[in-house]
Amino acid sequence: MLEALERGVKGGKWHSLYDKVYQNKSLAAAWKQVEQRKGSGGVDGVSMAAFRARAEKRLVRLGEQLREGTYEPQAVKRVWIPKGGGKLRPLGVPVIIDRVVQMSLRNAIEPIFEKKFVECSYGFRAGRGCKDALRQVSRGLKRGRTWVVDVDIEQYFDSIDKKRLMTELATEIADGSVLGLIEKFLQQDVIDGMKRWRPERGTPQGAVISPLLANIYLHPVDVGMTADGYEMVRYADDMVILCESREKAEMALQRLHELLTERGLTLHPLKTRVVDATIRPGFDFLGYRFFSKFRYPRPSSEKKLRSSIREKTPRTSGASLTEIIKQANATLRGWFEYFKHSSRHAFDAIDAYVRMRLRSILRKRSKRKGRGGGHDHFLWPNAYFQQHGLFSLAECHVLLRQSVKPGH
Repeated sequence: MLEALERGVKGGKWHSLYDKVYQNKSLAAAWKQVEQRKGSGGVDGVSMAAFRARAEKRLVRLGEQLREGTYEPQAVKRVWIPKGGGKLRPLGVPVIIDRVVQMSLRNAIEPIFEKKFVECSYGFRAGRGCKDALRQVSRGLKRGRTWVVDVDIEQYFDSIDKKRLMTELATEIADGSVLGLIEKFLQQDVIDGMKRWRPERGTPQGAVISPLLANIYLHPVDVGMTADGYEMVRYADDMVILCESREKAEMALQRLHELLTERGLTLHPLKTRVVDATIRPGFDFLGYRFFSKFRYPRPSSEKKLRSSIREKTPRTSGASLTEIIKQANATLRGWFEYFKHSSRHAFDAIDAYVRMRLRSILRKRSKRKGRGGGHDHFLWPNAYFQQHGLFSLAECHVLLRQSVKPGH
């Protein structure tokens, strides 16, 4: 297949792909990938542990069903997860065995489309990720492209035209069994509590294959914007366009509107805007807020962190200070790993907040009311918490900057 990707295939279409989905080694590799992702079970109630206990037999039977054409996906369980601002967003949870099939299917067809995807696309692609997209945005701003089209596609995953998507898949894939399998996943029922229905449009967020299908559906938009000379940075449905002037940004927005409308997609009328990134507040992208040459965690990202720290540092905690700090550190380190490329002063206030929470616990244990502050800084100075192993975002950022070579 790798050789064929280099030299091309006869007629420009792939005919024999289905065997790469149902082979025992393909399903075994797909199961390992699904297992590494962890996650909960679907509507059949089979947990990851239960599937693992009989994985070999399940995969053998699954391969037989796929070869015989008797395999049928089960319904997708809908769950609701926090989106920020008190809002929730829907997430689809397929049963584990369907995730295995989708992973094997994705592994078989992804290389075909990956070879065609455009440079501006960063989401859910091998060897690319959020940090690459963020780095590209920073580079564009430094080159003076500070007029930014901040894009929001309204309900993107739920708005994908299934028939059009299948037509575009068929331009590359001629294997009817593979196309039929994708069609089955697009036609899965959704179960939310006692309700069951089949969506007319869209791909379920949470399905293994959905990110690839979403990238395929937006690929013509990537091609169009790139061909017209616009510098777009896209991560799934989250994207920005970097321009040298307001006029160019307005033209880019109009062109994007045309391309999306042609695909049955809609720009959010309030959230999509042209922004001068040199003026506060700038714009948000992938959890960061960009303003001028600076990059900070967006307010909602910082709020989420503070909420997590608050949960781990209740004043009534009976754990030792060392144990409390250990729990807080796990959250702080994970958060820093993503936001460590923020501007220098982004971490001071968060460090101060964490120490205030710890001083409040110590005040409570000293039979005093209220949160830590004032004279508490002398009783329990910053060095006191450092001695107990508290992770400091600001100090780690300084060390990180010192370790970075000039020009990198």
